[in-house]
Amino acid sequence: MHVPDGFINAPVSAAAGVVAAGAVAVSLRGARRELDERTAPLAGLVAAFIFAVQMLNFPVAAGTSGHLLGGALAAILVGPWTGVLCIAVVLLMQGILFADGGLTALGVNITVMGVVTVVVAYGLFRGLVLVLPRTRRSVTVASFVAALVSVPAAAAAFTLIYAIGGTTDVPVPKVLTAMVGVHVLIGIGEAVITMLTVGAVIAVRPDLVHGARGLTAPLKLRVDGELVDAAPAAPAAGGSPRKLWIGGVVTALVLAGFVSFYASASPDGLEKVAADKGIDAKAEDHAAADSPLADYGVKGIEAPRLSGGLAGVIGVGTTLAVGTGAFWVVRRRRAAAPESV
Repeated sequence: MHVPDGFINAPVSAAAGVVAAGAVAVSLRGARRELDERTAPLAGLVAAFIFAVQMLNFPVAAGTSGHLLGGALAAILVGPWTGVLCIAVVLLMQGILFADGGLTALGVNITVMGVVTVVVAYGLFRGLVLVLPRTRRSVTVASFVAALVSVPAAAAAFTLIYAIGGTTDVPVPKVLTAMVGVHVLIGIGEAVITMLTVGAVIAVRPDLVHGARGLTAPLKLRVDGELVDAAPAAPAAGGSPRKLWIGGVVTALVLAGFVSFYASASPDGLEKVAADKGIDAKAEDHAAADSPLADYGVKGIEAPRLSGGLAGVIGVGTTLAVGTGAFWVVRRRRAAAPESV
């Protein structure tokens, strides 16, 4: 759902940029409460993993594909504030390095794909885990529903922005019906990926999943007639954060460097709707169209599989480095300036 340059006029794009900048600024403060020495590296990994999985377009209808948006996944794994930052890092890397998503539309993309998906998904997720039994299965079920709903919600948010500042004269009801309809199907794929990923991390290190914190009540022991907290159980053998991080990095590299070659080549939901309805009539060339990595290929390398795979690996590595560095700085700022009480 990466919005290109030219779909939305300059004033509304600028206003969306202000909204996105404000959301990122607020999220930077909020992320200080979510990140610690264990979760800061995990947040960088989540950003890199989302970058990799977004390269894996899957077919959803004739001539249409979809890909992960990632807001729900990021919010559940590392928290909503950090989740917004994860998506912002991914979109920034995609726009600058790969000419994916317009640079003037960066604010629109962060607002739609980052802020809206995180707010909708995490709000619904927290509501569900409050009413469902306090089990790991409930967390995965809630993650499925939250991810599913977040995608058509993002499609509706784009339609609202288009209604205010669209550069073409396409009836808004037609845009809304088409966008929400196809993105409900894409949401199913998003929900499956989110549920499987959250379930896999919970199975290894549930203590690192933000959405699973407080899943079970602390164990109590009766000593001399009084209940006292028992010592916390150690993480399962083989489940150290380091091993989880290494496994996640390897998975992201394999997905981006190899599996992405087999992704669907059909246009994604927004591209298909834009072409069918004429929304793309005033689309502009990307400012980074001459980037050596534009369109997820390395210029000068003729073999498509090698070119695309190498671009994917570069993208994962760059996103991991930028994301981890940014989240580590946020973590250090928290340690240097603890909140007053």
